[in-house]
Amino acid sequence: MKLFRRLFEKRSDAYDTYWDRFAAAQDVAGVSVTPGSAEGISAVYAAVSAISESVASLPLDIYRRTTDGREKARQHPLYKVLHSEPNENQTALEFREMLQRHVLLRGNGYAEIHWNAAGRVESLKALHPDSVTVLVTPDDRLVYDVTNRRGVTRRLLADEVLHLRYHSDDGLLGRSPIQVARDTIGLALAERTHGERMFAQGTKLSGVIQTQPGTTKTQAGEIATSWAAGQGGVGNHGKTAVLPAGAEFKTVSMTLEDAEWIEARRMSVEEVARLFRVPPVLIGDLREANYSNAVELGRYFVTHTLRRHLVMWEQAVNRALINDPGTFYAEHNVEGLLRGDSLKRAQFYERAIGEGWMLRSEVRRLENLPAIEGIDDAAKEEAPQRPAE
Repeated sequence: MKLFRRLFEKRSDAYDTYWDRFAAAQDVAGVSVTPGSAEGISAVYAAVSAISESVASLPLDIYRRTTDGREKARQHPLYKVLHSEPNENQTALEFREMLQRHVLLRGNGYAEIHWNAAGRVESLKALHPDSVTVLVTPDDRLVYDVTNRRGVTRRLLADEVLHLRYHSDDGLLGRSPIQVARDTIGLALAERTHGERMFAQGTKLSGVIQTQPGTTKTQAGEIATSWAAGQGGVGNHGKTAVLPAGAEFKTVSMTLEDAEWIEARRMSVEEVARLFRVPPVLIGDLREANYSNAVELGRYFVTHTLRRHLVMWEQAVNRALINDPGTFYAEHNVEGLLRGDSLKRAQFYERAIGEGWMLRSEVRRLENLPAIEGIDDAAKEEAPQRPAE
């Protein structure tokens, strides 16, 4: 059926790809803002890594709905694909981390779905967003043209692609924070370039050399060349400058202190953290960090940062990869990230067991402890008996 549909698929007009939109914009602050250059900013790299590594490392399990709740469907073909090995070249962590980075840096993540003869997902192969062109057919269906390294293009139908979107404004393509806030990233790149050039120059002396009247262009050029050779570069830092007789050096630019460069760099870290909705402490800004708020910061990160991405994965998997969503569904296990310290967990479990809505065996399972046969029966015998009315 898929082959029949592919043969008779009408050629459609290409929808603007993410890269087309990104490349069409002008450079900001005199620097080129691309996913690659933006990732060169340490705060951007740290924010993307914090989110993608956390999402990829969380267990993504397949569950079966039962009459009394749910159970893990370890025998479901998709369980192995999502939990351990999506394809022959990647582990589940590597695959999901790669797609999550694509989503954060380029707004979209794509994976080709390989179905077996029984209509089950056999494997998932990641596709680089720069190689994918999204097209819209006359009947408003999406198809994907994928170009390989040899320049050969092939077409995939919508049910052959797992598509993750971030902050889409048209329902077709996602947008990354880098694309939306190019000015902010461009300013951070410009600040970094400014610092690199200042340190490469090896001196704070920046200005003009005023010579005596009658100095020829040739003599002025020789003075400039001599100055660059004697004062430029880190190797000449600290050397005493000597000017020809009658020449005078005048500073005409701001120093790093005048421009408050260090403070500006700190502000860039805060701006990046705000764009990716990551607590600054998680990307290396420790000014507001302390031992008392570490647990709460972790919960904030899960609730306000990771939750959106986790739900994106779950709903995309349920929609594109599961044939019978009424029985099976995918869900992350975030319990490990939401745990408090040992004392708080003990108090929570004690109250849960005392009020009767958790069993001791369930507590041991949550704490990754081995099962003890009869532990729940022993608890019932220890529980005080209510007097007969």
